[in-house]
Amino acid sequence: MSAPKQPVLLTRRHALKAAAATALGLSAWNRAWAQSTETPDGLIGRIDRSVIFEGRSKNRDWSWFHPRACMAPGPKGPVAIMTLQSISGSDFYKTVHWTASTNLGKTWSQPQPIPGMDQRPTGDGLTVGVCDVVPEYHPPTKTVLAMGHNVYYEPTRLARRQGPRWPVYSVRDALGHWSALQKLEWDDPRRSLIYTCGCGQRATLPDGHVLVPLSFGPKGREDRMVATVRCTFDGRTLTVRELGNVLELRVKRGLLEPSITMLDGRYYMTLRAEDNRGYVTTSDDGLNWARIEPWRWDDGTPLDMSTTQQHWLTHSDGLFLVYTRKMPENIGVFRWRSPLLLAEVDRKTMRLKRQTEQIVFPLIGDGIKDGKNVARLGNFHVTNATPHESWVTVSEGRPTAKYRGDTLLAKIHWTRPNRLVGE
Repeated sequence: MSAPKQPVLLTRRHALKAAAATALGLSAWNRAWAQSTETPDGLIGRIDRSVIFEGRSKNRDWSWFHPRACMAPGPKGPVAIMTLQSISGSDFYKTVHWTASTNLGKTWSQPQPIPGMDQRPTGDGLTVGVCDVVPEYHPPTKTVLAMGHNVYYEPTRLARRQGPRWPVYSVRDALGHWSALQKLEWDDPRRSLIYTCGCGQRATLPDGHVLVPLSFGPKGREDRMVATVRCTFDGRTLTVRELGNVLELRVKRGLLEPSITMLDGRYYMTLRAEDNRGYVTTSDDGLNWARIEPWRWDDGTPLDMSTTQQHWLTHSDGLFLVYTRKMPENIGVFRWRSPLLLAEVDRKTMRLKRQTEQIVFPLIGDGIKDGKNVARLGNFHVTNATPHESWVTVSEGRPTAKYRGDTLLAKIHWTRPNRLVGE
């Protein structure tokens, strides 16, 4: 039996090229690592990497962050609609913007603000804004539903005292107009402190209903619970109709940033946690979930993860997880948030096939001795773009560089068409 395949990290030659490019004021990705990785085995043929917006070389104190895209029909073919917002401090974001690409991510329009997703004064010295937005196309109503949650800021940072928080959303119609910001109403008493779907993948059902995974908690309780709600959506208003069973992990902040997907009539959820694990569960209906289990390799060894989200990469012939984890090369990186990896899921055992692990975005720099200067890649999104390619979008988190970082796109090219996506 051959030894498990390990991901090959950035070689010394590539690291030196990246360092030289940075010293010259150029984008480390455009000049040093915007290249393809050939992966001829299995469903993934190759991964192409490129820069959407440069941030490393810009003379400013912010860059674009939280890039998340969805595909919508356009007059001349599919259009990618992506939301993003600037970051200038730890969890300190400005107005949510949108940008579009009509040529499958080769070029993008100048980002424009989404009305209502800006910051507004609360009257007590704080401002309230929106963050962690995820857009998804809703075919029955031909709209894009962009969901995030409210958040409170002091003048130059995330507010230490946060008021009640809840999901908010804006709807983009077929003409490109965004609706006023709305709140997802939910009257469950267990959500009195916070309920949010931020950063999470949702699922649109064949009847047009939307399954939304929520992380929530009451006042006076630190750990959050997770459940999914089934919502109706008429193109204007999202309404909660049914609640599933509640999942709990009473460690620190509990269960966070759940993401769901569906494949062959089964539903899958992955969850961020704060006990050095990530978790997974399955469901037959998307509401009633089995007991959560930690992510493990196929030999039963648990993965070491540190309070970072995971997301699904779903193909009609296979299911993959995109994630970060602890490894010898990144022990000095904050929460081990680089490199960004993927692996195929064994859907019978719900374990990761270790020999399928490969790099989506590599670690650039010295993750052992100089981890504080390694770009963090823990806030990302996955999009099925066409039957032939899926995308992972992420922005570099670089606190030691005034948060200047590049906004990145990885195109995952399939060896067989993804029948979950129309041409």
